[in-house]
Amino acid sequence: MTTSPPLRGPLFEAVQRSDIFADSKTFVDSVPRMDPDRIHERFQERRHDPAFDLRAFVEEHFEVPDGSEGAAYDPEPTPESMAAHIRGLWPRLVDHPDDERAIEYGSLIGTPEPYVTPGGRFRELYYWDSYFTAEGLATSDRLEDVENIVENFAWAVEEFGYVPNATREYQTSRTQPPLFAETVTILERERGIEAVEPYLDVLDAEYEFWMSGRDELDGAGTATRRVVDLGDAVLNRYWDEAAGPRRESYDEDVELAERVPDRDRETLYRDIRAAAESGWDFSSRWCRDASMETIRTTELVPVDLNALLYGVERDLADWHAAVRNDATSEAYATAAQQRAAAIDQYCWDDEAGFYFDYSFVEGEQTTKWTLGATVPLYTGLASDEQAAAVAEHLREQFLRRGGLLTTLTESGEQWDAPNGWAPLHWFAVLGLERTGHDELAREIATRWVDHARAVYERTGRMVEKYDVTADGRLGGGGEYELQDGFGWTNGVTIAFQERYGLFEQH
Repeated sequence: MTTSPPLRGPLFEAVQRSDIFADSKTFVDSVPRMDPDRIHERFQERRHDPAFDLRAFVEEHFEVPDGSEGAAYDPEPTPESMAAHIRGLWPRLVDHPDDERAIEYGSLIGTPEPYVTPGGRFRELYYWDSYFTAEGLATSDRLEDVENIVENFAWAVEEFGYVPNATREYQTSRTQPPLFAETVTILERERGIEAVEPYLDVLDAEYEFWMSGRDELDGAGTATRRVVDLGDAVLNRYWDEAAGPRRESYDEDVELAERVPDRDRETLYRDIRAAAESGWDFSSRWCRDASMETIRTTELVPVDLNALLYGVERDLADWHAAVRNDATSEAYATAAQQRAAAIDQYCWDDEAGFYFDYSFVEGEQTTKWTLGATVPLYTGLASDEQAAAVAEHLREQFLRRGGLLTTLTESGEQWDAPNGWAPLHWFAVLGLERTGHDELAREIATRWVDHARAVYERTGRMVEKYDVTADGRLGGGGEYELQDGFGWTNGVTIAFQERYGLFEQH
């Protein structure tokens, strides 16, 4: 795939290093109005003119996306119930890009089926967002939309070998947390194994993508791509095939590199990109301290990633057994057993009673308390004793008026305190429910729904993240303005309402 015009050359550099757009994603999502080579010629001809206006030039030659800087869907309070509002939002978030020029000349990648966007600046299909959205779509009796998500995931694996972070050219060098199998389970709940069977080959292929490079490992402490050799086990990390500034956050990444001139640029940029693959972009979790200058994502074995891959191995073992692929089923079951033992060995702290990420470079666990520790409960990996200990810490340390803190650190990054996020609440609530902690699960879900409803009734907005430390607070931090829409918030919130009977009383 050739690099689209908004992503390369002196025009790209000039725009991304200027302040003409508050959001660095704006320009890389813009679409040329004419032949891209001609645009570049014009830029070179005009750029040194004293009267040259860069923003005017961009707006003359590109279609700049609307809502780039964070437009609200419904900025005023509304008499609709929150659930009715969410159901009304679904059709407005569905997109099926059919603009051939945008796909040919811009950064957008076409897909075979429509998809549900998160909203706001996020105008494309995102990988892990789509699973949580799909749970809400299923609750809203929109199973066809779930089928379309699964079909697009399958197409992506066939096209790229994995599901990209998002359907933008600049996000195809990485993936996101592996939730393809979890999305397929939604169809399985409705239709049984017959709904799974057509996707077994691509699910196998995605798993092989995550394990690619394991034959190249060279002893304890070595790593290749997304696999890490711990000596007695192989676990996974986040990675990105590219190692330069992100196209969609170019200025931010270059400025960070300039603040740490002693750091190797390639390693720094790959650590940033690997954090973007995690979906937790950004968090003190990935740093030695609380600052981005010390980011070290590729040195870490994340507990939640490996717990999710354990879940994939268990699902594939069960599904292959159901279709009588006995040898394949046994191989996945063995892989799951080995992974479970390794997670216990390297990520579980018996004294603390909590799961932590593991630094294979330093040979020790990190000290960052995060909601990543809930995913072993969600995938059925945690023992009863481990689940009870994690539940106690959630109640005592993480629980606030509006739900769960993402971490216990306030760094100014959006995946830290005081923010709470819908996907992490889903993992926590269902993980607690799965391990018998029903009362706490309901309490967390209720606080989340009540908080989202308080914001909605005051503002008319469903947003991507919330400050859970006080009633009705919006989330903050990050590289861009708070976004409305919002796919995974809608999905998790309405699914919680259905699961626990938390709909408004009239």
